[in-house]
Amino acid sequence: MAYEQLKLNNQVCFPIYATSRLIINQYQPYLEKLEITYPQYLVLLVLWEKDDISVKEIGEKLILNSNTLTPLLKRMEKQELLQRVRSSEDERKVIIKLSQKAKDMEKEASKIPKALANGKISEVVSQEELLQLKTLLHKVIGHLNQ
Repeated sequence: MAYEQLKLNNQVCFPIYATSRLIINQYQPYLEKLEITYPQYLVLLVLWEKDDISVKEIGEKLILNSNTLTPLLKRMEKQELLQRVRSSEDERKVIIKLSQKAKDMEKEASKIPKALANGKISEVVSQEELLQLKTLLHKVIGHLNQ
């Protein structure tokens, strides 16, 4: 190969991408019980932390554009997980509110992080190393998202 920098093993992005996919696969059995996808789970995490927020705020937290987020929110509304309502102060602004069904899911979902932390990954990576990785990734995300 003429270009060493084009070898897959020399890429930083590939192990991040592969790790992301594999970790999301670990979530699948838990999310299937809740009848939600991983992106829906992320939206719910944001709303369980702070309900009644705008689509824009959710997009900022998840680093998603509204053209990606809006169809996701519409599907979640059809599943009766949330409501989308126009702001009374600014009609252009859409506010997202959790349904009772989604609020009731929070207790079951709260078991997922611990189950995953005690799962396969704990066999090769310590909690401390995971926290260091999370800190480093947030640093990279913060820089790239500017």
